[in-house]
Amino acid sequence: MCNDYEQHILWAEYCRMLESLALEIPTHQTELDLPQADDIHINDPAPIMRAAGDAGVVELASMTFGFPPAGPKGGPVFNFRSEGRQFAGSKRCLVPASAFFEFTGTKYPKAKHRFTLNGSPFMAIAGLWREAVGNKPPSFTMLTTEPGPDIAPYHNRQVVVLQPEDWSAWLNLTKPEAELLQPLPIGSLGVETVRPESS
Repeated sequence: MCNDYEQHILWAEYCRMLESLALEIPTHQTELDLPQADDIHINDPAPIMRAAGDAGVVELASMTFGFPPAGPKGGPVFNFRSEGRQFAGSKRCLVPASAFFEFTGTKYPKAKHRFTLNGSPFMAIAGLWREAVGNKPPSFTMLTTEPGPDIAPYHNRQVVVLQPEDWSAWLNLTKPEAELLQPLPIGSLGVETVRPESS
């Protein structure tokens, strides 16, 4: 499951993409709100995109990757199963990423595979976010679904990558969850092996 992703999104590309989708960016936001990172892991801070007040306005907010553990023995919830759930009452977000990684093999270090969204400068993964509680900072998790044909050879689950035209629909839930939270058709995701399995 996705516990590692990359963010190398140019601010100009981000602005162009949102403008093409008729989404506005708050005037106070700059490229400093979209820091670059080779690997974002569980418990790392990273920006998410969320609806901000007026319809059509999307703001970036820095949060911690992974909901805090529910109990004393559990770990952070970084991937959240989407099937059969209702999200109308949830705080929905998009996780901007230039790529996400999956790992295969049994020997460490495992083979590392980099997935990108074909035909798009970056992708957005459907997510949920939570406010800060006590000494726990605001946090986010990624939604998962059954693997599509591009992911199935690598993993038995996948994060929900939304097509750009569905970003606003997820933030504002203007389409049914079951329609949005689906794997993409074959050929939607490009993949390259960036580290082979150790021999």
